[in-house]
Amino acid sequence: MRKKLSNFLLIVFLGAVAIGILNIENICKKYIYPIRYGSYVEKAAYETDIDKYLIYAVIKTESNFNPEATSDVGARGLMQLMEDAFEWVKFRMEDERDISYEDMYTPEYNVEYGSYLIKLLYEEYGDVETAVAAYHSGRGSVNEWLKNKEYSSDGKTLDKIPSDTTAHYVNKVMKAYNAYKNLYEQDK
Repeated sequence: MRKKLSNFLLIVFLGAVAIGILNIENICKKYIYPIRYGSYVEKAAYETDIDKYLIYAVIKTESNFNPEATSDVGARGLMQLMEDAFEWVKFRMEDERDISYEDMYTPEYNVEYGSYLIKLLYEEYGDVETAVAAYHSGRGSVNEWLKNKEYSSDGKTLDKIPSDTTAHYVNKVMKAYNAYKNLYEQDK
């Protein structure tokens, strides 16, 4: 009886180890691509109709989920908004709340404004990668690139991004976006 119990416990233990080994890759990836500030991201995704995994990917790429992040050029918060982008989004949102650029260190407001910026850019360009390029380089740069047949065959989407830093940024965001979708959509 004791030997059967020992064998049973050994089988259970080995089964648990096997399950752990099979899931270790996803566990590691979820550590690399975490879900943080979920209530703010969920709300912003719902209000803007932007995929929450794209929002997570931008946050991951921009600040690695550090709400106090400040870039060398002064971008702030989780989604690294510049002051001119903040002002443009505030105007487009017709937001009359007493929210200032100082509030971009507050995760709730930063995610709301950053997500709305993605929404505006996606509505303008109709393509995720082109919108992400504009999020990084600005609409002016992207609009110039779209006029150039070397970079855009249709004038609406970018076939090639002439800025290495923006191309790298878009690649990082899209890699993170795909990782988030692959890791978390299966959990539904």
